Amino acid sequence: MIHFVSAGPGDPELITVKGMRALQNADVVLYTGSLVPKELLTWCKKECIIENSADMEYEEIFAFMQKYHHKNFVRLHTGDVSLYSTLAKQVAFLEENSIKYDVIPGVTAAFAAAASCGIEFTVPGVSQTLILTRIEGKTPNPEKLTQLLSNKHSSFAFYLSIRLLDKLKTTALELGYLKDTPCWVVERASWADEKLYKGTISTIKEQVKHIKGVALILFGEFLRQEPKADSHLYAKEYKKESQRRSKSL
Repeated sequence: MIHFVSAGPGDPELITVKGMRALQNADVVLYTGSLVPKELLTWCKKECIIENSADMEYEEIFAFMQKYHHKNFVRLHTGDVSLYSTLAKQVAFLEENSIKYDVIPGVTAAFAAAASCGIEFTVPGVSQTLILTRIEGKTPNPEKLTQLLSNKHSSFAFYLSIRLLDKLKTTALELGYLKDTPCWVVERASWADEKLYKGTISTIKEQVKHIKGVALILFGEFLRQEPKADSHLYAKEYKKESQRRSKSL
C-alpha cells in the first residue's frame, strides 16, 4: 500500500494526526524536497528507508514505488496533495500496475496564510467564492488571467506566481480594478521565518521584490474584511425565524 500524505504548509504541527501516524508506521518514505519540514522525518522508525524525490525524474519515482510498494510506503507531499503535487500522474501509474494506494489530506498554504493574517476568504456581501490558481508564466494555465480576474467579487490566492506580479497588476488595472485594491504576500506561510507584506496592487511589488522562494499572493477586496451584509447564521431575524420553525415542527 502506498499512502499519499499531505505534509502541510510548513509548520510541522499542521500535519494531520492521520498523516503523523502514517509516518510513524512507515517502512519507506519518499518526500518531495526542501519544502517538507525535516521534523516530520524524525518521526520515522530508525530502520525506515527515506529518500528525497527532488532530483528524481518520473521514471525514477515510478521505479522506486514499484520496488517498495509491498512495504508500508509513504509518499510525502508538501501542503495538500490535491494541489500542485502531480498526484494524477502518480495515481495513473499505480492503477496501471494494480498497486493499492490511499490519500491523506492536509492544510494547504492558502489556509495557513489566512490563519496567519487572521482573515476569512468568504466575507458576506463582498465575496463568497475563493479561487486558488496560478498566474501563467513558463507553466501554462488553461484559464487566462483575464478570465480569472473577471470574477471581480471573488477572493484570489495565487500560488507559484511571485515573479509575475507585474502581469497581475497590468491585467487587473486593465479590467477596471482600482489601484488601491488590496494585495498581500505571505512568504513561507506557517514556517518559523514566515513574513507578511501588506500593500495594494500598485505598491506590493516594491515590498516583495527580494523574494525568490515560496510565497503566496492574496488579492481582492475581501482583504479589507469589511462585510457588507449580515451573516444569516447569526442575524437576529434569522434566529427568530429558525426558532418559530422549530416550534411548529
